Amino acid sequence: MRVLDVGTGTGIWAIDFGEEHPDAEVIGFDLSPTMSDTVPPNVWFEVDDLDEDWNWSQPFDYIHSRFMNASIANWPAFATKIFNNLTSGGYVELVELDLHARSDDGTLKPDSAITKCTRLLGEAAEIFGRPYQEVPPLVQVLQNAGFVDVKIHVHKWPTNTWPRDPKYKELGMWANDNFNDGFESFAMAPLTRAHNWKRAEVQILLMQVRKDLKNRSIHAYWPM
Repeated sequence: MRVLDVGTGTGIWAIDFGEEHPDAEVIGFDLSPTMSDTVPPNVWFEVDDLDEDWNWSQPFDYIHSRFMNASIANWPAFATKIFNNLTSGGYVELVELDLHARSDDGTLKPDSAITKCTRLLGEAAEIFGRPYQEVPPLVQVLQNAGFVDVKIHVHKWPTNTWPRDPKYKELGMWANDNFNDGFESFAMAPLTRAHNWKRAEVQILLMQVRKDLKNRSIHAYWPM
């Protein structure tokens, strides 16, 4: 089985998949080199630009990508490249996070710091020419590229431990750690480069965002 991991980043998904499937041939590619001390012998990485023509020597049985939103300039073209590089009967899996958090009970207000920050990030993506793609319409994008039997599975990613359900409470705990650790690296470049904010201004907004993220009375989540 030949597997392609698009936008592999640290390579962790490709490495884990290669370890779990030692008979598979796994290739990960990204704009930047992937640095890892331990790579299984059936996994390797290449540096390439997904916006350029794909010139793989053989098609793949499974193509995977995740969290590529705001990295893709043209989703229909991306879907077509995937389709053209799959074997007949092959599979694609796209894992994407909706940019905009929401709440089912109205506790996430339109003037919240979370809502303000994600709105600004969406505007920045437009300025960069890589607009955020709403997730549900990706079904039609894939179908237009030629895929059949396309399914979407939507999961809720809570902002903290507000859910009563133990599964989602634990998920919210880990998600909150991820948000607090990673939100600055996610937001700093778009806000300073696209909106010309000063770093200090971004830091102030992120302080407000983290406060909202920790507030258990705000029952917010990101659809994924």
